[in-house]
Amino acid sequence: MLDLILFILAGAMGGGAETSTVQNTDAPAMEAESETAEMGLSTDVGTSLLDGVLDTDAPSLGSEETFVAEPQIATGKFTTATEVKPILAATKGNWVAIRDYDGQDLVYVTHLWAWRCGLHQMRYAINGGEMQVWPLPPCHENTNAPNAITDSDGLPYASFAAGSIQSIRVELLFDDLSEDSSDYVRTDVLMP
Repeated sequence: MLDLILFILAGAMGGGAETSTVQNTDAPAMEAESETAEMGLSTDVGTSLLDGVLDTDAPSLGSEETFVAEPQIATGKFTTATEVKPILAATKGNWVAIRDYDGQDLVYVTHLWAWRCGLHQMRYAINGGEMQVWPLPPCHENTNAPNAITDSDGLPYASFAAGSIQSIRVELLFDDLSEDSSDYVRTDVLMP
């Protein structure tokens, strides 16, 4: 996070850097079995639906990944941070939802997927745990609806043990290298 702040400050002071390394050094290291049990989660939390949605080879937040700020040319197709950031800022309450369904907690990110063009990355943490990358489907740039969710994109939710989700933190990295985040408690995002 400090790397990103220094990059932004350097850019504001006339630094000509085009890329930034985004690295989270604040994420706590977790002892997988013991802390997972303390949070009330089973050790196979989220594996059933995340297997098809989340790429296990995707970089974790603790790893170093370089992102390049993309040109911010508004096209009216909502594919840049300039276009989607105001919408996502105004709709933070809709970023995630939890549904208690069929003996599972389902965490939905449909709203973020619907505005994913203009994002580099979405990260999340469950119950104060370690931040993880939730890979976003590609934008469908060659269509009239680049943000559309198609069958080939997978499903915009993940499955967890029933009643296990008490809080969720979401962090977004926009394609202009700015960030936004929000924290949610179960009762505020629980769907009927």
